[in-house]
Amino acid sequence: MIARWSQIMTTAAVMALVPAAAAFAHEGAGHGGGFVSGLTHPIFGLDHVIAMVAVGLWGVFLGRPALFILPIVFPLIMAFGGAMGVLGIPVPAVEAGIAASAVVLGLLIAFAVKASLPLAAAIVGVFAIFHGHAHGTELPESASAATYSIGFVLSTGMLHLVGIGLGEVMRGSAGRIAARGLGGAIALLGAAFLTGLA
Repeated sequence: MIARWSQIMTTAAVMALVPAAAAFAHEGAGHGGGFVSGLTHPIFGLDHVIAMVAVGLWGVFLGRPALFILPIVFPLIMAFGGAMGVLGIPVPAVEAGIAASAVVLGLLIAFAVKASLPLAAAIVGVFAIFHGHAHGTELPESASAATYSIGFVLSTGMLHLVGIGLGEVMRGSAGRIAARGLGGAIALLGAAFLTGLA
């Protein structure tokens, strides 16, 4: 069991820390060495997109340091979940967990919930495992796990930045109302995915 966790941690570390330059160095092999596949994979799943945007948006609601920490915690823990997926370690109810992440994060934004930093990090960290596991299990056969992972971590970071950008644009009382409405819309979309309506 310890050896298994050691293998997970090693794979997660590689997925999270390999320099992005290595991704481009392998672009000739299998779908850009996996980098292009990893980069585009999150943006083709609306359930992933709305949850990742929600992380950034909620970070704006929480303010500093959560604004910076949540978009770091999510990709790092997601890499751990991705390692579990690549290694074939099962995680129950992955799709439900992804949809639930949009519901919960959307509601936290809609109700402007001011969670403590440790609680906020724990919430996004738990959901990141589901998102990462889904990415890891969908690794193309011809792709490099390391470069694929770099791609989906970078893509996730960019989606977090979109959420942060939306939150920054929606400053002021009217903007906060609009941002909370967006949170409600994210929660509703998540509920549609959770119930199979979307």
